[in-house]
Amino acid sequence: MTVPPTVHVSAVRLGGRPDQPLLVLGPALGTSARALWSAAAARLAADLQVVAWDLPGHGSNPWVPEAGPDGQVPPDAVSVAGLARGVLAVVDALGGGGFDPPRFHVVGVEVGGAVALQLLLDAPQRVASATLLGTGARLGGDAGRQRRSETTEADATAYAAVRRALAGFDVRERLHEVRVPVLAVAGGADVAAPPSLLEEVASGVRDGRLVVLDGVGRLAPSEAREEVARLVRGHALGEPGELDRAAAALAADHAAGTVWDRPGLDRRTRSAVVLAAAVASGAHDDLAAQVRLARRHGLTEAEVREALLHAAFLAGAPASLAGVVEQALRGFEPEGRQ
Repeated sequence: MTVPPTVHVSAVRLGGRPDQPLLVLGPALGTSARALWSAAAARLAADLQVVAWDLPGHGSNPWVPEAGPDGQVPPDAVSVAGLARGVLAVVDALGGGGFDPPRFHVVGVEVGGAVALQLLLDAPQRVASATLLGTGARLGGDAGRQRRSETTEADATAYAAVRRALAGFDVRERLHEVRVPVLAVAGGADVAAPPSLLEEVASGVRDGRLVVLDGVGRLAPSEAREEVARLVRGHALGEPGELDRAAAALAADHAAGTVWDRPGLDRRTRSAVVLAAAVASGAHDDLAAQVRLARRHGLTEAEVREALLHAAFLAGAPASLAGVVEQALRGFEPEGRQ
């Protein structure tokens, strides 16, 4: 089997930290990574390291396939499989060339989605999840033709070569091989890649789901940035459950100083819970302050002592904690007996 030549793609960092899960975003023909993805990426960078890539002759990528002696670019100079190999090279470079190449979440629009599908087939062990937008398992015919007038910073030779690669892309017979979870996102107003193409992908892979965005056209990441960011984050990291949302709300109340007035527990009970948590977590330096606050919220000295000692016993705290408890109580004693 002939291995297609690797096609050079350039990486564009769009936010996040290197210690976060890696999210790799692919473009559509005639777009640049920044123009298409910047707005959505800004909403993803809090949870993910976001890196996009540019096609040959597009955006930050100056590479153009060389023409042969006849002045024509060889038909196999650019292929979807070659672009997929280029994306892997970019990801490997991000990982520093170590022995354990990083896994990543892949997202792509149109040709970027086709490349994501190719990665699912060629390197499934590298991909944690895939979100495919405005694409299909076959993108021949008029794919990309409507974008010719929208091409910016794109060399005509590279543009034509990528279009030719799209015209020859067809993995419909291999969809059943894809085991990685796939979210297929269709724009309800997308004529070039209608929902039926994405439905074919979602139903053809082993673990697929289809979402249709009403009124959205070809370039969903720029047309529906909030919704696309939510879908990508949810598919890559999991939708937040009820407990996650409650924890986030609790953290917000702590930051705002309104935690003591939350519904569900009165102040006395909440203070007892906080005291127990301070003991169990080892946050003993803050214990005296929490004791004073608990007394202000109505706990008696006996109740405070019982909550602290009970928590210490269940947490297996050292015997020396008894001294910390006594010190915390003594520190509050004059005010508590006013």
